[in-house]
Amino acid sequence: MRVSRWSDHDRYFGPFTWAYGSSYRTCAVVLRSRGDDDEDSGQCTFRISLGKATLIVALPGIVQPFRRKVYPKWDAETVHRLGRDWYWDVDPRQYGFSLNEGHLSVYYGRTGGAPMDSSVEQRWGCFLPWTQWRHIRHSLYGLGGEHVWTEPKGSKWNAYHEAKDACPSVSFAFKDFDGQELTATTLIEEREWRFGTGWFKWLSLFRPRKVRRSLDIRFSGETGTEKGSWKGGTIGTSIDMLPGELHEAAFRRYCDEEHRAKYRPYKVTFLSRIEAGAKP
Repeated sequence: MRVSRWSDHDRYFGPFTWAYGSSYRTCAVVLRSRGDDDEDSGQCTFRISLGKATLIVALPGIVQPFRRKVYPKWDAETVHRLGRDWYWDVDPRQYGFSLNEGHLSVYYGRTGGAPMDSSVEQRWGCFLPWTQWRHIRHSLYGLGGEHVWTEPKGSKWNAYHEAKDACPSVSFAFKDFDGQELTATTLIEEREWRFGTGWFKWLSLFRPRKVRRSLDIRFSGETGTEKGSWKGGTIGTSIDMLPGELHEAAFRRYCDEEHRAKYRPYKVTFLSRIEAGAKP
């Protein structure tokens, strides 16, 4: 019986797959059918996950996938070549539950279906309110870290963009990995969360608030090793700021760090700060 692959940390023992050390942490007990339309491939599996550890057992086909015969409007040549005028629409079935980062999913049948068609899926899920953080504040800060604006409750959708355009920003010249000189414009933002949602907001009395101050970075052109490709390079990002940091210190740290891309990592080079009114 073929073993099932789960992560880059798999070890195989006959019909058993054991994985430990994955960055994906979950708690789950799931019985799953095979998912393809080939009777000789795919298999039924039983999975138990707890934290970074996962055990998968390959089983006989005790649970069968959902199958529906579809009669598409094929032309005569295609029907003659295939020897039939139909195909199987096959989706796996799952039974069990999984809990990941406060989101509970319960599976009780068909999972899959046509893209963007959740109406055929037999599963239910929700975020557990006693595990979630609620966002309560979004603020902008000036050149010296002084408070400039906080989004009012019930504000219109474009209020943030208007405040962002009016907020003082700083521009820097830098050199991309390939030597191209570009400009980065930075803005300081801060967001605050408190623990618990719905009837469980009172839990915030027992946990400290969570505050993230970040440097929003917008580039004058595509950056990184994927620029010019179909996927495109990076045109903006944000980084967490360290205590006491302002625009330049945070952006210099960004330039000193190695950045990840699909094919290979890269670095950029800080050149200078562009004073207000100066041409980059």
